[in-house]
Amino acid sequence: MTPREAAHYRVLRLIGEQPEISQRELARSLGVSLGKTHYLMKALLEKGLVKADNFRRSDNKLAYAYLLTPKGITAKLELTRAFLRLKEGEYQSALEEIARLRKELQEAADPAEADVPVRKVG
Repeated sequence: MTPREAAHYRVLRLIGEQPEISQRELARSLGVSLGKTHYLMKALLEKGLVKADNFRRSDNKLAYAYLLTPKGITAKLELTRAFLRLKEGEYQSALEEIARLRKELQEAADPAEADVPVRKVG
């Protein structure tokens, strides 16, 4: 999964959860600039994955509700699968690293159990 695909996944997920989210709120949730968020939204709109509908907020300002299109829902599911595979791979790598670190600490704590012979000094 590319960084762009990961960003698109996160945007699609947030829009699916909160259709009335503003770009400013999206930017804050994603931890990116407002300009980057605008760029991501523009790409998703151009791909036909998201559509924007006007609505009025309670403070009488015009705003948008972002809706996933059927194509967007399909893309979100595909990206979810890819993201899950990525995270499962990272999880497996982390488990392997934890096992290596535990073994290293165990061997350092009890040199008699280590595979390397220990010489006594003195």
